[in-house]
Amino acid sequence: MEYRLTTPCTAEDLAPLKAGDTVLLSGVVYTARDQAHRRMTEALEKGEPLPFDLTGSAIYYVGPTPERPGQVIGSAGPTTSGRMDAMSPRLLDLGNKIMIGKGKRDDAVKAAVVRNGAVYLAALGGAGALMAKSVQTLEVIAWPDLGCEAVRRLIVKDMPLTVILDAHGGDLYQSGPAAYLEAK
Repeated sequence: MEYRLTTPCTAEDLAPLKAGDTVLLSGVVYTARDQAHRRMTEALEKGEPLPFDLTGSAIYYVGPTPERPGQVIGSAGPTTSGRMDAMSPRLLDLGNKIMIGKGKRDDAVKAAVVRNGAVYLAALGGAGALMAKSVQTLEVIAWPDLGCEAVRRLIVKDMPLTVILDAHGGDLYQSGPAAYLEAK
């Protein structure tokens, strides 16, 4: 199935999604990689506010390359998501609903996705230029000293993504190979 979603999203918005579905995502998407996640975790531990409201948010694990003249963003391919696994459950528990990246997630992240009615979506690795075409605006909103890992607020339109983990415990990395083997 193909779904169109606009952020921010609720658990009800995400409930129909199943592992393997296609999503065209529009709205606000925040970028945050390893260092930004560490800083968000440190801020939470100190009782400080985060640079954006997590409620219904979408976080894209990306460190875009510098844009060329006339472009909004450079190449914007996904970062390996497992590097955020230690920090993701807490953000999900605080309201984050959509994570975007590539690669498998650990059991704690999978449990937090189900517990919070969230999803993990995959962006096509190796296709940073394609992903960049979805970005309409970009604003650095926190930690510019992190360079490509600074937190950015993107406005995207029809960003093409695939559901990897759904709110019901579905995992495309498990069901996909099984379905392939059954079709043989």
